[in-house]
Amino acid sequence: MENPKSKKELKEAYKAMKFRMGVFQVRNLINNKIYIDSSVNLDKIWNRHRLQLNFGNHPNAVLQNDWKQSGEDNFVYEILGEIEESENSNLDYAKEVKVLEQMYIEELSPFDEKGYNQKA
Repeated sequence: MENPKSKKELKEAYKAMKFRMGVFQVRNLINNKIYIDSSVNLDKIWNRHRLQLNFGNHPNAVLQNDWKQSGEDNFVYEILGEIEESENSNLDYAKEVKVLEQMYIEELSPFDEKGYNQKA
């Protein structure tokens, strides 16, 4: 029987895992409004947003209201752009995905009738 891994070994294995990082949108299929956000883990972030929306506690009230009115089946999660992991271990990926997110927000203007994002 194999020895169970120690907490330190598990932590190191987790750090070594590569996550898809980048910018995504949640798009309403009825009115085509979009919500743009970013994450250092694109595979997990959609689950978090869906949970918040399904429990009625998403921080974006307008998106929350449309989700409640239209239902989950009328929304899709789409990845807009990804950042590749670099050999430079000092790179701040959280900052990098925010820069990419800002570029998509400037390009797509997901405000008012076009989207759910709030102007800064």
